[in-house]
Amino acid sequence: MTDQDPSLSRALQTSFGQPIGGIVQVAYVVEDLHQAMRDFSQRLKIGPWFYADTYEVQDAVYHGRPTDMRMGLALGFSGHMCFELIHMVDDKPSVYRDIVDKRGYGFHHLGMATRSYDADVERYRAMGYEVAFSGRTKRGIRFGYLDTSDSLPGMLELIEFNEQQDRFYGSMHLAARGWDGTDPFRKI
Repeated sequence: MTDQDPSLSRALQTSFGQPIGGIVQVAYVVEDLHQAMRDFSQRLKIGPWFYADTYEVQDAVYHGRPTDMRMGLALGFSGHMCFELIHMVDDKPSVYRDIVDKRGYGFHHLGMATRSYDADVERYRAMGYEVAFSGRTKRGIRFGYLDTSDSLPGMLELIEFNEQQDRFYGSMHLAARGWDGTDPFRKI
């Protein structure tokens, strides 16, 4: 054990133990949000789920053009990993529709925590990956999906991780620790 400064440790990892600059989320596009939450809870012991039946992304841009697409989403933890379920609630073009049309429902993207969002977007662009979708959460957190599907199993989402975002994910992680299966669905 070292006498490492605890603030340095927090700078290198999230409050729930995943590394900054590493994968913090695995996401799936599902046909039915509530059925998927039930299935993932019962079969995989992921939960509890924090969900919104309809979620509108702020300042959303799909392939360089503004969009007002909407989705349902749910977030839940298993151990230190967050899982996201996404349900398309309209037929507007989206990165979710792109993948479903290409190969069906299922795995969609990996989410990476970043504290240097702009620099990381540019780093991935320099590698040849373009931003297919970007926006902000209602809390102002920026995110961007890079189309890495030619070289990775799906897309890569860069998620801006400031203290507010870390607290949000950390609160879901705490709810999952020792979760006994009761109250599995909690509306955001």
